[in-house]
Amino acid sequence: MKPTLDLTHHAHDVLKAREIRYIWVFETVNFPEAMLRDIHDAQLTHALRRIPERGNRVLRVVYNHTSDPPRVVTAYFDRTLKGKL
Repeated sequence: MKPTLDLTHHAHDVLKAREIRYIWVFETVNFPEAMLRDIHDAQLTHALRRIPERGNRVLRVVYNHTSDPPRVVTAYFDRTLKGKL
């Protein structure tokens, strides 16, 4: 069975454009190295994880933790966290 997350249209588009693999997003949501609450929306969580295949850059995945399955809003490599995680 394939691991599942619900991706918004925006999330789907940015994963493709930024060459972010679905499995990286799944692992970041389910096995984060750090998590932060969104300061504007209590339903959103920011999950952070280093991606070895991308030189240990930190992937930030913003998702709605109240959805089942979790609904991914966006994902990007966070340059501000380079070397900090």
